[in-house]
Amino acid sequence: MNFYAHSTPRSDKGDWQPLSEHLANVASLAAEHGLAFGAQELASVSGLLHDLGKYSDDFQRRIAGDAIRVDHATRGAMVAVERYKLVGMLLAYGIAGHHAGLANGNEGGERNALFERLKGVCLPPLKDDWRREIALPEQVNPPKLIPHKDRGMFQFAFFARMLFSCLVDADYLDTEAFYDRIALPGQPNHRSASRALETPSLHALRERLDTYLSGFAADSDVNRVRADILAHTRQAAEHAPGLFSLTVPTGGGKTLASLAFALDHAIKYGLRRVVFVIPFTSIVEQNAAVFRSAFGDLGEAAVLEHHSAFVAAPLARSDAERYQAREKLRLAMENWDAPIIVTTAVQFFESLFAARPSQCRKLHNIAGSVVILDEAQTLPLKLLRPAVAAIDELARNYRSSIVLCTATQPALNAPDFRGGFDKEQVRELAPNPPELFCKLDRVRVRHVGTLDDDALTAQLRDLHQVLCIVNNRRHARALYQALADQPGARHLTTLMCAKHRSQVLAEVRVRLKAGEPCRLVSTSLIEAGVDISLPTVYRAEAGLDSVAQAAGRCNRNGERAAELSEVRVFAPANSDWAPPQELRQFAQAAQEVMRQPQFRGDPLSPSAIEAYFRLLYWQKGDKELDAANLLGLCAGSRIDSLPMETLAAKFRMIDTVQMPVIVPFDDDARQSIEGLRHAEKSGGLARKLQPYLVQLPRNGFDALRNAGAVQPVAPERWGEQFMELVNMDIYSREFGIWWDTPSFMETANTIF
Repeated sequence: MNFYAHSTPRSDKGDWQPLSEHLANVASLAAEHGLAFGAQELASVSGLLHDLGKYSDDFQRRIAGDAIRVDHATRGAMVAVERYKLVGMLLAYGIAGHHAGLANGNEGGERNALFERLKGVCLPPLKDDWRREIALPEQVNPPKLIPHKDRGMFQFAFFARMLFSCLVDADYLDTEAFYDRIALPGQPNHRSASRALETPSLHALRERLDTYLSGFAADSDVNRVRADILAHTRQAAEHAPGLFSLTVPTGGGKTLASLAFALDHAIKYGLRRVVFVIPFTSIVEQNAAVFRSAFGDLGEAAVLEHHSAFVAAPLARSDAERYQAREKLRLAMENWDAPIIVTTAVQFFESLFAARPSQCRKLHNIAGSVVILDEAQTLPLKLLRPAVAAIDELARNYRSSIVLCTATQPALNAPDFRGGFDKEQVRELAPNPPELFCKLDRVRVRHVGTLDDDALTAQLRDLHQVLCIVNNRRHARALYQALADQPGARHLTTLMCAKHRSQVLAEVRVRLKAGEPCRLVSTSLIEAGVDISLPTVYRAEAGLDSVAQAAGRCNRNGERAAELSEVRVFAPANSDWAPPQELRQFAQAAQEVMRQPQFRGDPLSPSAIEAYFRLLYWQKGDKELDAANLLGLCAGSRIDSLPMETLAAKFRMIDTVQMPVIVPFDDDARQSIEGLRHAEKSGGLARKLQPYLVQLPRNGFDALRNAGAVQPVAPERWGEQFMELVNMDIYSREFGIWWDTPSFMETANTIF
């Protein structure tokens, strides 16, 4: 009897994929994926076993069209455990979960626990043909992990997830390649036509970057400091892979310096790609544009943005295996197979703890990479210890170099921060950070007391060029409306799509360069990485790290004396404008530091920042820095009871589910939306549409959906994966999406 993995409409089965071929292909690809962290043998075995349950009469009937359900994943997991004991158990998590996702080993979670599945109840009998067609090794070696004294089971859970990544990505790729060969005969065996495009090498990208950087002149004090930082950072690329920090004041050129370091370091040590992890969705587009510009003609092919996933609702399943496979491929996430990845902290860290195949398939491509954690101080307090553990594990066992890149280093290697890095682990790339802060001292910071909106608006009206940053959208909107009659009044919010925000910033830069009036009101989205410089900045009370970021938009290039450039921190009088609850502890710590006499003159000095983070991090208990007790759950488990699904469920950097809405802002957006109505695959169009997304919390999204203002694009093809704003009457050139209903007003009162 012949056994098949995937079918086509041909009744003679002449072009069906033999099961042994699929298993061999997936094993080979999975081994390639595992090579970066020395797991090629185990990854290969997982590939050989993942579809073992297809060696059954029931599955072969199903693939031929019978409408029956067949569990084809559990048999391979059972064989793994029978043959390889505890090492096989690490394989079993991924094999059993390669469709539905990783389950807990023993109990808890929505999925059936692995322990229950391994009992093999109600599984169809396995044909002995598999023993003839599949050559399994007699034994496999356990993972060679550098141990951490407090994180043994966490390390095994991390390793199991990495193996899972190797398997599911290999399975996606070979399945995709098979169906592409059917549609496009003559394509290579292991790669689909859509993945056949060559990406530029890191050497070629470095050449383009060198050319780009050669155009910068050290023609001012600030530019000379930036040049020194760049040169010193690049020299440090010779250091062996591991953990690094890059502590540079805002406006010191750390973005390009970190990129140059990453390319030099990757080339020196044979690392594969550079992953930039950025705290906010709002600036991923901007940073990606900077990198593309730096790489010139290679930019488009080199840089992959992955900042907001289009969430796909399950579609109705066909009774034919080929349609199920195609739906699986349509809903697949990117696997980060590109030289330069630009993503968000939410996407990066939640993937490192994820259980779903679509989220995990990219993880093996983080191994053997340089990871730049931009604005590292924004890691959420409630998940700080597990996030640090994940960073440490990537550097410890997965050949990754991690750069903690920030203007306000949170000192995660401080001796009295339990759960941080060992002090000797983290090497500083910048030349003498305290001296840099003196050289790049361009502003004065002072607290100006409590201001109601009338007083604040009056002060903003009196200034020719000024930026005001507040803590929520409704406050920004109210201030802008009060200033809208003034020349150069502009407004920024993430209720605008990225393309819209880019246009507003371009207008602001033109006005600033021409010396024209400019009064810009923004939420905190402007603070991280936006290259803009005004003489005066107002900042509603927030954390000291946020104040430092606001200061980076003031006199950024040293255009005027520091004494003439001021950041004015104020307390909003209206309680509605207070920081959201989760940010109040940051604001309170900043207030306490700014009240201390030794810091009043320079609350952004390294010693002031150290005092601030001492209040935030070092005096917190373990429970406050791991609110979900993720490390405790791991510590209390065994190899056969790892809490894989629970880890994914509890590691949530943003508690509110964000729903992406596509705004048909211009002709390019409308053309891409129209393309979705006819496309067979969504990947390229989805990436083109990312600059046109607005992320809404679920309640605001539901309010728009219920009113018919948001509707799915081609639901018969994509379900509710792509949701379009069809009522552009509620999209304002001043405010972005805005609809005055209670549900939406609640959505609007957020920090961005």
